[in-house]
Amino acid sequence: MKAAAVLIIFHAGSLAVPLRQVSALFEARHPGARVQAEAAGSRDSARKVSDLGRACDVMALADFRVAEELLIPEHADFNVRFAGNELAIAYTTRSRRADTITSENWPQVLLREDVAYGRADPDRDPCGYRTEMVFQLAERRYRLPGLAGRLLAKDARFIRPKETDLLALLEIGEIDYLFIYRSVIRQHGLKMIALPDEVNLRSPELAKAYAAAKVRIAGVKPGESSVQSGEPIVYSVTIPRHAPHRTLAEDYVSLLLSPEGQAIMAANGQEPLRPPWVDHPEKLPASLRKLLRKAR
Repeated sequence: MKAAAVLIIFHAGSLAVPLRQVSALFEARHPGARVQAEAAGSRDSARKVSDLGRACDVMALADFRVAEELLIPEHADFNVRFAGNELAIAYTTRSRRADTITSENWPQVLLREDVAYGRADPDRDPCGYRTEMVFQLAERRYRLPGLAGRLLAKDARFIRPKETDLLALLEIGEIDYLFIYRSVIRQHGLKMIALPDEVNLRSPELAKAYAAAKVRIAGVKPGESSVQSGEPIVYSVTIPRHAPHRTLAEDYVSLLLSPEGQAIMAANGQEPLRPPWVDHPEKLPASLRKLLRKAR
């Protein structure tokens, strides 16, 4: 009996739930294939290919710029932007000050000594550097000089490689609040503090304002660093150049970008880009061209 082909997917932790559903649909349509998905921070995911040389068929990332910085052109040829998101604050009914926190007073609540919050590592995961951008934008939005620095200095013991690593700590009450994507909050049925558009990195119309937030993170090579500027959150997907099962990978990406795949993303709280945008369109496989348009 012929062994099933194993399609290897590396993806952002915040994509775990929708990609599980896309993968189930894919396997139902490809009886001879099985999906093996591995979640990590997006920068860690990309480095599995760029630094460790691991085999991967599909790479789905929480920030399209991770692929541009770490994968293209050496390890991948194109980059498809397919969904948006926004940053928010997750909490539960057991979170301290849950009865008083609002979209306006959350900075003061999180700075209280009896309250703890978690966030992702900015060197390993886009949610981490985006959270630091939120701190900077909030300082301006709420007119609270020094806010970003005070938030950065607090609760560093609750920084993890990716934001979804902190969900268990939130649910058992080890932390009270968590900076995470709105889609993940919805998927896990958590309570949420929505942030103003001037802060949450959601709105394309506010791209210029978001760009004022800048975070320095670890660079491509050891000892190097790079500066990330704030911009609207956009997820992307690509197929690494040496994908072991390229035809199946193209089928998977086609499904993800199809109306069915977009419906799964929307049902899980992530607004699809309709139609998706593509960087480096001249390298796009023919099977995907009908689904896409060029990036601006």
